[in-house]
Amino acid sequence: MEPDVLGPPYERHTIDLGTDDEGPVVATLVRRRAERPTNRAVLYVHGYVDYFFQTHVADHFAAQGWDFYALDLRKYGRSLLPHQTANFCLDLGDYFAELDAAAEIIRSDDGHDTVLGMGHSTGGLIVSLWAHARRDTGVVDGLFLNSPFFDLNLPWVLRRPAAAAVARLAHRSPKRTLANGLSTVYGESLHANHRGEWNYDLAWKPLGGFPIRAGWLAAIRRGQQQLHAGLNIPAPTLVAASARSFKGFRWREAAASADSVLDVEHMARWAPRLGRHVTLLRVDGGLHDLTLSAPTVRDRVLTEVGRWADGFLGAGRIDSGRPTAQAAPPTPRQAAEAKSKAPPA
Repeated sequence: MEPDVLGPPYERHTIDLGTDDEGPVVATLVRRRAERPTNRAVLYVHGYVDYFFQTHVADHFAAQGWDFYALDLRKYGRSLLPHQTANFCLDLGDYFAELDAAAEIIRSDDGHDTVLGMGHSTGGLIVSLWAHARRDTGVVDGLFLNSPFFDLNLPWVLRRPAAAAVARLAHRSPKRTLANGLSTVYGESLHANHRGEWNYDLAWKPLGGFPIRAGWLAAIRRGQQQLHAGLNIPAPTLVAASARSFKGFRWREAAASADSVLDVEHMARWAPRLGRHVTLLRVDGGLHDLTLSAPTVRDRVLTEVGRWADGFLGAGRIDSGRPTAQAAPPTPRQAAEAKSKAPPA
């Protein structure tokens, strides 16, 4: 590990992924250790036009006794090299190599036996497909998906013909630009230079995004179709989404308390296809990245993640308050055994 651009206590490790048609490829694993040694870890994966900068989330988990790891995928953020097409891939399965390498470092090198996978937006789709593909290895013990990219944000009558047209174009010209970027509404709601409270590198996360290319969108659609057909993720999964979406390409005040990127109803619709143990959380006032929402909203999100982890991972409290010694509630079997051993009244 070497010092990260975020400064202490953040450090990073560069993962060599060989070469592709553009040249050398790397991914970057950022680590933030808890104050005391722990066997619990979070593995975070960012979204599209994104990279890891959410130090308040990492610091929060570290305060609750989790080591926090964030993966900048190939061609994103810290991993974007000068010769590369930003944020581009031809198959979401390509990312499994860096996810496998990160999991190996977290479990084998650093000695963690409980891993919570955390994916935002496109990262939520990627880690879902990865957890399904690695379902027999126990690579993650739970998943927290923050506004996952489960479907195209188009009217249903347009989704199938649009996807078919993109697939044909991607086959002939995968790097063909379909759009020069995204609406700036979401970026305006985040960055401190506009209407938000966050400072991040606009070279790595431009306000209007990077060009959307046919090969990338076709890869996204294939991944979504696999999800729609049904995955079999054995780990308990929490899917969180805003209570509403914002429709529009120009700023209105409603964009400050809604998902202005994706249709949140798609997340609710497709969440049950992940596996047998799925919990859905709807968050009033949430932005597309729920952890970048207003303080009261993001505090609620972290509190709910803590309650969910208590119940499904048995991993102790990770809520937004101070660490406590409160124990998890007893299981029905433990309660029955305690009752049988109790002295008669």
